[in-house]
Amino acid sequence: MTSPDPLVPRLPSPLQEVGDDRFERYGLRLLLKRDDLIHTHLIGNKWRKLVPNIEAAKGRPLATFGGAYSNHLRATAAAGRLLRLPTVGVVRGEELADRPLNPSLARCAADGMRLHFVDRSTYRRKTEPETLAAILRAAGAEEAYVVPEGGSNGAAVQGCRALGEELRGHADVVAVACGTGGTLAGLAAGLTAGQRALGVPVLRGGFLERDIQALQERAFGGRTGSWSLDERFHFGGYARTTPELHGFAQDFEDRHGLPVERLYVAKLLYGLVALADEGAFPRGTTIAAVVTGRPFPQGQPASR
Repeated sequence: MTSPDPLVPRLPSPLQEVGDDRFERYGLRLLLKRDDLIHTHLIGNKWRKLVPNIEAAKGRPLATFGGAYSNHLRATAAAGRLLRLPTVGVVRGEELADRPLNPSLARCAADGMRLHFVDRSTYRRKTEPETLAAILRAAGAEEAYVVPEGGSNGAAVQGCRALGEELRGHADVVAVACGTGGTLAGLAAGLTAGQRALGVPVLRGGFLERDIQALQERAFGGRTGSWSLDERFHFGGYARTTPELHGFAQDFEDRHGLPVERLYVAKLLYGLVALADEGAFPRGTTIAAVVTGRPFPQGQPASR
C-alpha cells in the first residue's frame, strides 16, 4: 500500500437521526447509518466487503463480476487504482463489447480495470468450476484472486459483522437493502441480543434466505443472529424502478437533504415507510436504516 494508506476509512460511519412524520406519528425513531460516507471511492458496504478480500488476495490481481452499471465493479476498479493492483471485470452481456462504454464501465476502465464481456448464458454458469476456469482463461486472469459478484463471500461477511457491532445499543431493528445478501449475513451476526436485522431484497425470486444462510454457514459455521426478509419491495426486480419509487425518493431527498440511490436505498426506505403504516413496529421502536451507497451517476441505473 502507498503512504498515507489510501484505504483509511471513516469508521464507525456516522449515525444520523432524521425527523420524519411518517415514523413519528407511530412513535418510531428513524436513524440513518451513513455507510455511504465511509470512503470516497469504496462506498458503504463495498468497503466492508472488499477490504477483507483484498487482504486475502495478498497482492494478486483481482477478478470479479458484474452488470453494465455495477457498483461492485466500480468499487473494485477504484481499489485497484488506489493500491496499484491489476483488476479484471467480467461483464454480463457479450453484446456490450461493441458498444461505447456507459459512464459506469468508462469509470472502471479509467481506473485501470480490464473489461471482459461474456454472453449471458455463460455468465449465469460462472460459479461452475469448469465455466469459471474457462472465463478466467479467456480473460487472461488465470492467476487472479476471484471476488464473487456483489463481493459476497465468507471474507466479506466477516467484514460486514463490524457493521452490526457499530449499531449495538443504538437501534432495535436494523434494516438493509439486499442484493447478494452478504451485508445482511454479517450485520445480523454483529448485533446483540434483543436486536434484529431486517433485509429488503431488491431482486425477485425468493432464493435469498437460502443464500444468506449459506453465507453465514461459511463465515460462522451456522445461522447466526436474529434476521428476516421482506420480499415485497423489489419494484419488479433487479435494476427495476417505477415512477412511484422515483417520486418517493425525490420526496425523501427534499425532506432530508440526502441523495437517495434508487435501486437499493430507495426500496429500503419505501419498505420501512410501508411497514410503519402497517403497524409492523411497536411504538417506541428505534429503526436504523443502512445507507449502503449513493447515486452514480445521477439518474443512471446501477447493478450488483
